[in-house]
Amino acid sequence: MSLFGSLSVSASGMSAQRIRAALLVENIANSETTRTAEGGPYKRKDAVFSTTPVGSEFASELESQLQTGVKVSSISVDQREPDKTYAPGSPDADADGYVYSPRVNPAEDMVDLTTANRSYQANVAAMTAVKDMISKSIDLLR
Repeated sequence: MSLFGSLSVSASGMSAQRIRAALLVENIANSETTRTAEGGPYKRKDAVFSTTPVGSEFASELESQLQTGVKVSSISVDQREPDKTYAPGSPDADADGYVYSPRVNPAEDMVDLTTANRSYQANVAAMTAVKDMISKSIDLLR
């Protein structure tokens, strides 16, 4: 794997984790949203990752190794039934007095957000290491 290919792999990981983090923040912000524009409570979203070939504009035409990165292949929406709470005085209550709430666990999403942040930081560290290697290689050629 070339150094520039390593940069592409890390960049794809950073991009995927940025999307994941945005979805997790949206979940946390809407953890108590009982009414959406679509009707009903907010539904939790999560990123689904898959591998993808990545290339570098600096990669050699003769390079035979296939480099794979990561991408967000889809965004899954929680299809489980929402939580049901008896609150007849609520403006969002149905005819039987139940309010439907999203199935979002803010503590779980905070842990996932921390994991996404650490993954992003790991990719930054990998890119920094590659940048340092390229810089030292250029210094040696002087």
